[in-house]
Amino acid sequence: MIRAFVALDLPEPVRQRLVLLQHLLPLPRRVPPENLHLTLAFLGEITEPVAEEVHHALAALRAPAFALTLRGVGIFGGGRARSVHAGVAAEPALAHLARKVETAARRAGAAPEARRFVPHVTLARLKPGDADPQRLEAAVAAEQGFAAGPFAVTAFALCRSFLGESQAHYRELARYPLA
Repeated sequence: MIRAFVALDLPEPVRQRLVLLQHLLPLPRRVPPENLHLTLAFLGEITEPVAEEVHHALAALRAPAFALTLRGVGIFGGGRARSVHAGVAAEPALAHLARKVETAARRAGAAPEARRFVPHVTLARLKPGDADPQRLEAAVAAEQGFAAGPFAVTAFALCRSFLGESQAHYRELARYPLA
């Protein structure tokens, strides 16, 4: 079985801005710089034959390149914060690409998460008791002016996730260009 997802990689200048943002927030378990990405679809555990079918479906997908800007900071999980993330400025081309990726993956036999697509870059994952909620909320509120980009999105990738004791490790399996 392969734990897989489809994502956008981030250019190094954007990654550096995100690392700086991580250090401005009281985050106990930061996502390592090499793991920062924007997930288009989380496929979960899939078999190798399904991964091969997903690869072929994604390779056949056609969508235009576009520009993207990261904007703002947020917390997922409400009163029980699960993660802190950088937001993404509204971009119809991104939503269009995410829908196409999800449709292609489903047709290939994968079962992407059924959650509504909320584009973001996870900065830290939290466990209960990891952070002081008031301090974290105040720090996130103070960084609402965060922005990075715009940057060109010219490709997306099928990636594999290897879960580790402290952090996951990701490996790109295939990259697909945008027109």
